[in-house]
Amino acid sequence: MNISIVLQQMGVIAILVSIGIFLYKREVIDDHTSQRMSTIVMDVCNPALILASLLSGNVTATHHDLLIAMVLGVAFYFGLVILGFIFPMIIRGGEDSRFYNMMTVYTNVGFIGIPVARAILPENAILYVIICNVMYCLLFYTHGILVLSNGKEKLNLKKILSPGTIMAVVSLVVFWFDIKLPPIIANSISYLGNATVFLSMTLLGVGIARSKITSGIKNPRIWIYVLVRMLLVPVVLFFALKAAGFSAITIMGLCLMAAMPIGNLPLIQCEKMGEDTELLSGAIAISTLASMFTITLLMSAFTYLLGLI
Repeated sequence: MNISIVLQQMGVIAILVSIGIFLYKREVIDDHTSQRMSTIVMDVCNPALILASLLSGNVTATHHDLLIAMVLGVAFYFGLVILGFIFPMIIRGGEDSRFYNMMTVYTNVGFIGIPVARAILPENAILYVIICNVMYCLLFYTHGILVLSNGKEKLNLKKILSPGTIMAVVSLVVFWFDIKLPPIIANSISYLGNATVFLSMTLLGVGIARSKITSGIKNPRIWIYVLVRMLLVPVVLFFALKAAGFSAITIMGLCLMAAMPIGNLPLIQCEKMGEDTELLSGAIAISTLASMFTITLLMSAFTYLLGLI
């Protein structure tokens, strides 16, 4: 992977995000439309993209690679859960500690992570993307709900079985047993998956356009979050994995997932609970905009350090 490819692909993503901002400003896409489109992306296109990646025939990973991905995925999120409790103490989050906890653990590994990974990483890296998405869903509707509600909200185990989680598990089964689907099914899944990048990046632009970005800019804790969670954590993870002798694909896959901006699920859950969402809304906007630069910087640097140029 060449640094210029990373820069080009992130440039493409920036353009697609800008289109989303433009369409929202022109009122081509409103809040109702974006909500419907988000459902399509999360429940149809993203799951299709995951499976299409494995059906492409370009993934040459082995069963051993998948097992390593699973172990590292569990360890990765275990570390994030611990960091989620420590980070709010470091920045003295006070009453907002639970929000910073959520922001630390639940980044956008699906909505942004899947299409970005497909755009800039080798095909085999999709295994780490899949594992991270499964772990995300398993944790959010258990650990995440408890943290956000201070233990008052009931666990929603049914929501763990979302279309995205189910398709991720199905994809792992297809990969493990090397299942070949009929061409008509495989091609249909491929076409659905191809729509993901444009739709998800456009909706990302819509989200930025309607977020309370001004309040986020003025909050120094959010900038500390960007520095620690989106820059320092991926860098530490990179050198830890490199020192342990893991492959370049493993390192790039996990480090990209570690560099993702804040996810939308904590915000959606807060809205359902009637909580004040100003902090999360501003933080999501700032971290998403910052990720255009931080991901480009990190992936370019990691590519150089791994000798992939």
